[in-house]
Amino acid sequence: MIIVTMGTHEQPFNRLIQKIDELKRDDVITEDVVIQTGFSTYEPKCCTWQKMFPFQDMEKYVKKTRIVITHDGPLPLIVPLQIGKIPIVMPRQSKFNEHVNNHQVLFTRTMKERYGNLIIVEDIKKLGEIIKNYDKLSAGMYGGEMNKNAKHCAKFEEMADELVEEKKK
Repeated sequence: MIIVTMGTHEQPFNRLIQKIDELKRDDVITEDVVIQTGFSTYEPKCCTWQKMFPFQDMEKYVKKTRIVITHDGPLPLIVPLQIGKIPIVMPRQSKFNEHVNNHQVLFTRTMKERYGNLIIVEDIKKLGEIIKNYDKLSAGMYGGEMNKNAKHCAKFEEMADELVEEKKK
């Protein structure tokens, strides 16, 4: 399954939704697709969709899906990474009236450079190929890098165990 999320930004992101719908229609995407369309006005014909999902539902979808495709919103980007998924990120672009400026493009590039665990799509014509090659493109990337809690807890547990062992001596 593929989940596609537009987040809650009030400008439509019809370009991405329509492209996903076309890829599904043309059998480039062969698995089920669920789209959270947000404030977009395009209504998919070949994919399951609804305007908004409660956070808990979205989190469940992200956990059970193979691919997460999102714009560059904070929550839609971070949640998949915390769950260990490598998202395909298509930042909104101002030239298509999807956002007020290109901060999503710049932020996504910075995240990719810093963490290396995003697959960025700036040219929508490449989306189908990226989806088809997702497993190869995401191989070796680790989504959990963004979730430092588990790492810190493991280190704390290790330190506590050392202290207990030291106390026993």
